[in-house]
Amino acid sequence: MTKPQAVIIGVGDGLSAAVARELVADHALTLAARSQNKIEALADEIGAHTVRLDATEEAAVAKLFEDLPEAPRVVIYNPSARVRGPIADLSVEDVRKAVDVTAIGAFLAGKHAAKRMLANDPIGGTRGTILFTGASAGVKGFPQSASFAMGKFAQRGVAESMARELHPKGIHVAWINIDGAILNPGRTEPDDKPGCMLRPEAIARTYRHLIEQDRSAWSNEIAVRPWVETF
Repeated sequence: MTKPQAVIIGVGDGLSAAVARELVADHALTLAARSQNKIEALADEIGAHTVRLDATEEAAVAKLFEDLPEAPRVVIYNPSARVRGPIADLSVEDVRKAVDVTAIGAFLAGKHAAKRMLANDPIGGTRGTILFTGASAGVKGFPQSASFAMGKFAQRGVAESMARELHPKGIHVAWINIDGAILNPGRTEPDDKPGCMLRPEAIARTYRHLIEQDRSAWSNEIAVRPWVETF
């Protein structure tokens, strides 16, 4: 049997790479990113296909899904963008670009993933799983971070709307609130706060859990945070 198709959009060397390594044993992976240079080493390591993608361009997103040899069973959307600064000083064009990456890109991925997944034959009642990488900014807006809050609140809304529409059709949709800093390569925890950051591999196991959830108890939203994080 061929492995089911899984697509990860917005791949770097942190969380998305950990998710790819978590899934590669039992999925045929396609890794998509704006710059293929970022993902070539990972793709070589795990034997994944790569696609250069601007997630805000609908024609490119549509082609990504149309070119898959089979309809995907798993799609994960990771990209986000932000521009920091006082609200009175923000450029509307900069904010628009940030929201396009975080929210419009999520919409496009969800749209074209669902379009292909709806044709899948159900396995255990499930046609596929679509996951969106969220953040605490999707439930609370922080000072000087309006663009990120706008994008993540919108992304969360898209995910919830899709879940209500698609769950009855056999497509599991969930938004993951990453509520804390991730211990990505090159980052270190403060000496006086050990264990204060999320391990990418641990988060990846939560993604695996969502993918494997029984449809009688699907989560449409979940938060992960280190044990010392306040909320």
